Amino acid sequence: MPFWKSAAALLLASLAATAQAAYPEKPIRLVIGFPAGGPLDQHARLLAERLQAVLGQPLIIDYKAGAGGTVGAQDVMKAPADGYTLMLANTGVMVINPALYSKLPYQTLRDFTPIARTAMQPLALLVNPQVPVNSLKDFVAYAKARPGQVNYGSAGNGGISHLVPEMFKNATGLYMVHIPYRGSAPAFTDLMGGQVQFMAESIPQAAAYHKQGKVRAIAVTSRERNPALPDIPTVMESGIRDFEVVGFYGFLAPANLPREVTAKLSDAFRQVLTSPEIRNRMIAQGADPAFLGSEDFAKYLAAEMPRWADAVKKSGARLD
Repeated sequence: MPFWKSAAALLLASLAATAQAAYPEKPIRLVIGFPAGGPLDQHARLLAERLQAVLGQPLIIDYKAGAGGTVGAQDVMKAPADGYTLMLANTGVMVINPALYSKLPYQTLRDFTPIARTAMQPLALLVNPQVPVNSLKDFVAYAKARPGQVNYGSAGNGGISHLVPEMFKNATGLYMVHIPYRGSAPAFTDLMGGQVQFMAESIPQAAAYHKQGKVRAIAVTSRERNPALPDIPTVMESGIRDFEVVGFYGFLAPANLPREVTAKLSDAFRQVLTSPEIRNRMIAQGADPAFLGSEDFAKYLAAEMPRWADAVKKSGARLD
């Protein structure tokens, strides 16, 4: 190679390395595939200020709502892989949608660079207070004695509040009837009113209604008990082996993000999650701090996808 070509190549490599070392040099756009005010928005806002202090640049939240987070994911997939577009996603967007939609415009493991898993989101299993049970074991016996007579509500077909009860049915051999709603609020209303007898819901809302006596929590789906419901046992404590089912929150970027940028972003999230204040506020929002770096997050996604795909298949849910 002529000397001038070799020198030019070295110069370009040096400039690229310098640019990556200086990252970030401008604000970072954070895409959320759901409307403002929801759980993902709360999670992003909780982390954004501390991330700005670590990275030296603000995160600008950009809402791209639609199709269960698919619109936002597609927007990020098409963005430049330069570290200035990130996505905050959850279990539904990354691991349930690929099994739920037959014509999904993205592939989780192909089209994105995992940056960091930041939280896990356990659910509580709830019953109407008039159901004469005080434990999960009691409920299983009650429902087995009434096949097809127990209804469970969900926030809609194919969502986590639908699939977790389906996993529970498969683990226990119960026959319950699914009643889908348009959102968790009307499902909760009917649970409190007795039109449905059972429901799986995120911890903050479940804990609030449980403490008011409007519903009764009988188990949580995480491996450990939840601080918001410290007296409520886990499903595994209640006798159903290996039943740990939790959602997650995680940050991703377009595929082929430079390794140095990926590492810098991942480490920034790690630093933020070491803050006791951030961890306590996250728990208050119903999400357990659970950091995984880029490589471990990628492995986690690969392991979760077939598990949720199996749940979707057994439930018969499809959305297209």
